[in-house]
This record gives sequence, C-alpha cells and structure tokens, in this order.
Amino acid sequence: MKDRKKTKYINFIIISITILIVVGLGIEEYKEKNMEKKQAKYQTNNISMMYRENKKDEEKEKETNESLIKEEIKEAERYSKEEIIKEYRGYDVLAKLEIPAIELETYILKNYSTQALNISVTKFWGANPNEIGNFCVAGHNFKNNNMFRNLKKLQIGNRFTISDNNIGKVEYEIYDIYTVLPEDVKCLSQKTNGKREVTLITCTSDSKMRIIVKAREWKE
Repeated sequence: MKDRKKTKYINFIIISITILIVVGLGIEEYKEKNMEKKQAKYQTNNISMMYRENKKDEEKEKETNESLIKEEIKEAERYSKEEIIKEYRGYDVLAKLEIPAIELETYILKNYSTQALNISVTKFWGANPNEIGNFCVAGHNFKNNNMFRNLKKLQIGNRFTISDNNIGKVEYEIYDIYTVLPEDVKCLSQKTNGKREVTLITCTSDSKMRIIVKAREWKE
C-alpha cells in the first residue's frame, strides 16, 4: 500500500515537472517568435524609413540638378560669346576690354611685365576675366589708342564690357573712382562677396599717384 502511494507520488512529481518543462519551453518559443516578429517589424520600418529618406535625397538631388541646369542655361543666355584672339603682337591674350565712354577697345594681356605694359594693358592681380573675384587690370596712361590715357575721364555709372573665351561678354558698371599712393594696394582685395568685380589701374599725369576705377557686374 505504501509502495503504491509512493509510486503515485513519484509519478505526480514526474508529470508536474514534465508539464512545467513543456510550458516553460512553450513560453520561451513564444517569446522568441514574438521577438522575431518585433525584429522583423523593426527592420521593415527601418527599411521603409531608409527608402523614404533615399527617395527624399533623390528628389532633392534631382531638384538641385535641375536648378543647376537652369542656371547654366541662364548663364549661357546671359553672356553672349565672341571669339577673342589668343595672341597680340607676340603676347598671350586673356580678354578684350571695351569702354564706350572713352572709345577704348583693347586687349588684356595675360602676363604682367614691363615689356607687356608697353604693348597693351595687362592683368595685374586677382581673379581671371569674368570670374568671381576682383580682376585687376593695369595700363600706362600713354597716348596710344589701346592704353589707359583717358581713364581719368570716366564717371561713376559708366559701363564697359570684358569678353573672354570661357564665360563670354560681361558688362560692368563703375561704382567708384579715386586716386591712391603707389604703395596703397587695398584696391587689389579679393573680398567681393561672391560677385564679379573689375579694378582698372593707371598713373596720374605726373606719375605720383594711381587712378583706381572700381566696377561691378551690371545686371538688369
């Protein structure tokens, strides 16, 4: 009798332990599956978010590219082009300068030197023709038709053009005219706030001072 009760008790313990194990395994499996679902959902959400972000980036890039293309088209339409000679009397040419107010048409030579200045006006400092920055051009006040002898006759508001083979023909308007001592080089500054500027430089009649003509790109 005692043996039967003992056997039943042992069987009850075994069955209880088995049930606990099965239930425990079921709970763990449920947790794992639930975690997998959560991870899958999280990954799906992440992928969706990444897709949306990439889509936004693509749209922004497309808009930027379209904007740049429009700007390039506008730029091409804004600046008419004409072929500028590459050499003048044995010197490399950068651009052509035309100032209607003093009936001046001259070529701007690439390299500044004493010899080049005797031939025509030259680039003296700064940016290249029609690029963003301050393009500084120097010339003698000789009575030659292609020199800066009449620069002193210019007035604020007068306009002139510079033509080159890269950008084209850009119009500038004079906003300041003054004289400085030869050692004063503030006019050569390249701080133009992202604009195109031109500085024309020549000597006064007695060569003791420098005449400075400052101009910015003129836009309608």
